Amino acid sequence: MREFRSILVTGGAGFIGSHLARRLLNKHKNTKILNLDILTYAGNLDNIKDYQKHKNYDFIKGDINNYNLLQELFKTYSFDAIIHLAAESHVDNSIKDPFRFSKTNIQGTLNLLEASRNYWGNHSKEQCFYHISTDEVFGSLSQKGKFTENSPYNPRSPYSASKAASDHLVRAYFYTYGLPVLLSNCSNNFGPAQHSEKLIPRIIQNIVNIKKLPVYGKGENIRDWLYVEDHVEAIDLILHQGEIGETYYIGGNNERTNIHIVHELIKITDRLLNRPEGESKALISFVTDRLGHDFRYAIDNSKIKNTIGWVPRTTFDKGLEQTVKYYLKKMNI
Repeated sequence: MREFRSILVTGGAGFIGSHLARRLLNKHKNTKILNLDILTYAGNLDNIKDYQKHKNYDFIKGDINNYNLLQELFKTYSFDAIIHLAAESHVDNSIKDPFRFSKTNIQGTLNLLEASRNYWGNHSKEQCFYHISTDEVFGSLSQKGKFTENSPYNPRSPYSASKAASDHLVRAYFYTYGLPVLLSNCSNNFGPAQHSEKLIPRIIQNIVNIKKLPVYGKGENIRDWLYVEDHVEAIDLILHQGEIGETYYIGGNNERTNIHIVHELIKITDRLLNRPEGESKALISFVTDRLGHDFRYAIDNSKIKNTIGWVPRTTFDKGLEQTVKYYLKKMNI
């Protein structure tokens, strides 16, 4: 099992990154955690306010596209591990502005890789560059089958294409320079502190405010849902126990259609608001489908289960209930 003195978490004020930084600080008492986040709309200092004064924690507002900053941070903190989460991640936004996704997800990753290589040197052995990716790089599934570590890449949106490119760069640095890398591809995350642009928090907030609940197409698209706390546990285990150069798939074993998610959120939220059961169903509004909308994602997580022993702990129903309660509390309800 590897241990690290100093870990850089990029995008650590975002949804997944904030949960990860908190876990690392709680589980690895002697490790310094530096959180680097540019604080775009998706980054929120409220996500990290509970540990900002932790003795082993520092926050830097900065951009992974500022190469000089990255070099200075390496000199100051002597990172021996990087967990790279910083990314533009909303498909709709990538359709509107693909240039921004290319700059952050591709060029930003390249900057981090090159800064790591220059500081650690070729064929370093005591360090680790861990890149977090998505199942969307593999395209769309039909009703059957699951993505495995041998699935071919077939990205179908500017977002997934930019993440696929960054995955390829990480592997290229492993094979060309011997940079010690790990990769993981996860399914759709959900849980507390997710930005309101995403499906689950948007639906919850619209139910509360009695606004239309927009659903793409007929709501038949299927995703595998992973509770964020389960995801960051997997990241922690992979960083410390995963085999360098390997890729691990992290799935929640919770395949649901989008319309099913909406109905479940209505049931839970109406109950917690003491509204008549199903009252908010009248708010459902089917809208024009997203361009290039992938039909189904599903992950086979048997590799991480068999090699590292990780399995998701949180049932979908429990995770969804906890998520709704979080947002209602955040909205002072």
